[in-house]
Amino acid sequence: MNWLFLVALLGILASLALAGVFMLRRPGPEDKKGQMAKALALRVALSISLFLFVMLAWSLGWIEPRGVPLGR
Repeated sequence: MNWLFLVALLGILASLALAGVFMLRRPGPEDKKGQMAKALALRVALSISLFLFVMLAWSLGWIEPRGVPLGR
């Protein structure tokens, strides 16, 4: 389960970095318009799907909240 969260977070960060690359790259004739917007849309979709998966896993009992330990 932890690997799934790690892979999803790495995918989110990679999509954000790719959007940054598209933002900083000079536009050329071979570049398509909207690549940065597509990369950011992918990041939002991955973030929402990760959130929904965490909520599903919590409701099915696959993961449990542990809270912040007090008194440490």
